[in-house]
Amino acid sequence: MNHPFHIHGTQFQIVSRNGKEVTENERGLKDTVLVAPNEKVQVKIRFTQKGLFVYHCHNLEHEENGMMGQINVI
Repeated sequence: MNHPFHIHGTQFQIVSRNGKEVTENERGLKDTVLVAPNEKVQVKIRFTQKGLFVYHCHNLEHEENGMMGQINVI
């Protein structure tokens, strides 16, 4: 099952998928990226403020089962 990975309160750039350059349509700012099983996606995030930022999978079953976390920017 694919995972639509989402971060609240900021945007990011997709740097690579499985170590390879991304396509043109993925180079802009995003707040969600689709990650396939066994895929490694590297993102670059610029935080402009301090605080807690929540990230999670947007599949409801995964959210309900705790596939989420926080990034603490200090």
